[in-house]
Amino acid sequence: MNPTVTVRVVAPGGWPVEHAVLTLTDGAGHQVGRTTVDSAGRAAIPQIPPGIYTLIVAAPGHQPVARSAVVGAGGLDLGEVELTATGERQLPDPGVWDIDPVHSAVRIRARHIGLASVHGRIAEFSGSVVVTDPVENSVVEVTMQAGSVDTGNNDRDTHLRSKDFLHAEAFPEIIFRSKGLRPLSDDRWSMGGEITIRGVTRQIALDTTYLGVGPDPWGGVRAAFHAVTELKREDFAIDWNQAVRVGIGVVGGILQVELDIEIVRR
Repeated sequence: MNPTVTVRVVAPGGWPVEHAVLTLTDGAGHQVGRTTVDSAGRAAIPQIPPGIYTLIVAAPGHQPVARSAVVGAGGLDLGEVELTATGERQLPDPGVWDIDPVHSAVRIRARHIGLASVHGRIAEFSGSVVVTDPVENSVVEVTMQAGSVDTGNNDRDTHLRSKDFLHAEAFPEIIFRSKGLRPLSDDRWSMGGEITIRGVTRQIALDTTYLGVGPDPWGGVRAAFHAVTELKREDFAIDWNQAVRVGIGVVGGILQVELDIEIVRR
């Protein structure tokens, strides 16, 4: 069994930092693990082969921290990583920022036969954010490759890519374009926009938490946010297994979508 990297994220004084996100990358910059802390500020990233990595810790209202992590056969406990509050919220500077897919993730979850959940991801995506002043007028554009859906089961993934579901051959791209931001609290925003799946466009809103901005270990400037939303399959003419409409289908009719996104100043 591969070792585990553990850490506790705290603020000055030892208090746990809620909503902190940890990303572990290898020497080539590839993401090998990502997780969030629990209520005590602790987090663990399992199944990490021995080697040298970079750990990036980010949280709303705090300055991001990057640390080297040398993982041995017995794993690595990094102890406490202290994040410093930025005080006044610092927003990304106006300009064009590119989504870094290596340090980002698009995850999906759906009910299976009304009981357990099926977890998956969109493996290939790209996009940009045009940050404006005021920030409420900023524009986010993301293009996801429908054929890259991955739930860890080849037969299921082949079916999801077929015309019964995403019909990736005819509609290879899933496209999201934002239509503005509405503040909900100091670090939370509602991001309205349009998403196009199988050639069908619908209005959606993403509950978005801003995680802050700061320098990265490679000389760039990064910002990060976390967003969640729900999609109904029937809204996009994905109605294979008509029983889904009455709630007894083998795959649930509601998809929960979760995004962890890092953007880099162009």
